[in-house]
Amino acid sequence: MSVEKLKDQIGNSLSKLRGRPTVSFEFFPPKDEAMEKTLWESVERLAPLQPRFVSVTYGADGSTRARTHNIVTKVQKNTALTAAPHLTCIGAPREAILDIARDYWANGIRHIVALRGDPPQGTTKYVPHPQGFAYAVDLVKGLKSVANFEISVATYPEPHPESPSAAFELANLKSKIDAGADRAITQFFFDTEVFLRFRDQCAAAGIKASIVPGILPITRFPQMFRMAQRCGASVPDWLSHRFDGLDDDADTRRLIAAAVAIEQVQELQKHGVEEFHFYTLNRAELSYAICHALGVRPVLAQAAAG
Repeated sequence: MSVEKLKDQIGNSLSKLRGRPTVSFEFFPPKDEAMEKTLWESVERLAPLQPRFVSVTYGADGSTRARTHNIVTKVQKNTALTAAPHLTCIGAPREAILDIARDYWANGIRHIVALRGDPPQGTTKYVPHPQGFAYAVDLVKGLKSVANFEISVATYPEPHPESPSAAFELANLKSKIDAGADRAITQFFFDTEVFLRFRDQCAAAGIKASIVPGILPITRFPQMFRMAQRCGASVPDWLSHRFDGLDDDADTRRLIAAAVAIEQVQELQKHGVEEFHFYTLNRAELSYAICHALGVRPVLAQAAAG
């Protein structure tokens, strides 16, 4: 067993002993100095919650490759956090992608989020690179040929717009797990029953890996709605109603967003969910508040309270 996996197992065991779920956080590469300051402030704020890992996204066409690499290596070297870069199949031949993976391994990075990736802006259909990995399952196999990475993959409780059916989505996920992926992180959703049905379907299909719900705290409703349309996530009428009329009221939006997400994670917790992945959008406040409600609190504070 690798040292990294042993550390993960110990961390998970400690989390269960404390009665606290396991969490992870997702960030994206900042575009300017002000956004970078916000990013690092958010990382610093969330670090005491001892997440399993923090992931850093990759541009749809690989455009943020250098920035993703810089942030990930800085997190890995300068903090106690486990960094997990996103790596996609888009826009590069196999060996170039595997060289990136080798470089990550050399820099002490053992976790990767392996994705097919979205088509570049201005295109409507995904076309694999002629010398590249065609799909995420191929990327997972390639990564495992480089080293024994801990690999997370994506999945969609509500089928991806490009999936021909829900059955295809399940089969695709199973192929990625069978290829060596360790867990699947879902696209965000707002109907708890959607996730629970999907989890049951995964179990029935023989998928034994963890299915981790992706939680999106809503900072701006119109932005979230556009994201949902692109990825096929449904937005219930009751949710639209809660945010109606709050476009110019940021304080009330944050209160409503926190309440919605806390209700969601606590309901999932009642159904045995013990792992959560938060799409932070580089802001710490809402994710921190939701974790607090889940019982995920700074470990030193918990020890002092004990």
